[in-house]
Amino acid sequence: MAAELAGTARLGRRTKDLVKRLRPGDVAIVDHADLDRVSVEELVESGVLAVVNVAPSMSGRFPNPGPLALVRAGVVLIDVPGAPLFEEVREGDALALRGGAVWCRGRCVAEGTRLDEIRLSAELAAQQSRVTEALEAFADNTLRHLRDEGRQLAQSIDFPPLETRFRDRHAVVVARGPGYKRDLRIVRPYIRDFKPVLVAVDGGADALLEIGLAPHVIVGDFDSVSDGALRCGAELLVHAYADGRAPGAERLARMALRYATVSAPGISEDIALQLAHDRGAELIVAVGTHFNLVEFMERNRAGMASTFVTRLKVGEVLVDAKGVSRLVSRRVGVWPLAAFAAAGVTAIVVAVLVSPALRNVIELLTRSLADALGL
Repeated sequence: MAAELAGTARLGRRTKDLVKRLRPGDVAIVDHADLDRVSVEELVESGVLAVVNVAPSMSGRFPNPGPLALVRAGVVLIDVPGAPLFEEVREGDALALRGGAVWCRGRCVAEGTRLDEIRLSAELAAQQSRVTEALEAFADNTLRHLRDEGRQLAQSIDFPPLETRFRDRHAVVVARGPGYKRDLRIVRPYIRDFKPVLVAVDGGADALLEIGLAPHVIVGDFDSVSDGALRCGAELLVHAYADGRAPGAERLARMALRYATVSAPGISEDIALQLAHDRGAELIVAVGTHFNLVEFMERNRAGMASTFVTRLKVGEVLVDAKGVSRLVSRRVGVWPLAAFAAAGVTAIVVAVLVSPALRNVIELLTRSLADALGL
């Protein structure tokens, strides 16, 4: 039987907010189905002793490597789905963890399953064997949205005027995605050499400030960025929903900060990429953006129509920072980045050529883009 562990309770239903309060030796109580890799990275960095989850950390919807990464980093993970811990435990309570049981004030308040590496590895392998089913459903949903909303997605976004100059400059778009802090450290020499425009998507602003860089523009709905980042002097661009609602604007108004608003379909990181492209950026480096099945499923998104269209629009100047650690250096410079971008465009072109369904969608999008440009 596993040894008893003792720690201080910290509770938060939004993991990305809770991690800001965690200290080494704490026990984090979360309500986070399918614990994602970004949250795992931040939990590990906090030095937390254990994570007790009142939702399934790995639901089986898709191959989720997050829980396994957490356990491999030495953090105890206990699943107690449906347990009333948010009612039974108070912030700062002393907790004892005995196997899968949670004890507080001398009584057992929840009993669940302590997930170990062997069990999580087996579950992940089983999920990977069923990835085709998840991929087919994801692709079908993406294509459906492309057919239904392709014309709207293809139209140019009416961005408000900004003071930041993009034309003939490089731009780095930083989002809070898997590995974003690592990739940001990797491209820091490039940022130093080329002095690009820094565009942060929500919490990406805090990541920039943590390494001593200030964003020029922050884009998003502002639900995961700190007050300090919002006051750093960057231009603030609120991404409004399709129906015109903009919760981020309410927060900025309460803080008496100047901002502009843009209403467009899709996710905020797509808006940030299109902003840099629309304003004439010569090269766009994406850090922490999402573009594969697991990354979108971690965010509980069933498709990626907006991102697919965005990548088609900006692909000729877009470089993804994932995996370019050996490409970016003072000696190597920007040419390997450009080659990497070209390889990404080539991959998209090949996918289109081999898929009749995608060809039909692309023809629709091409006509829509031509109409929008007056061609």
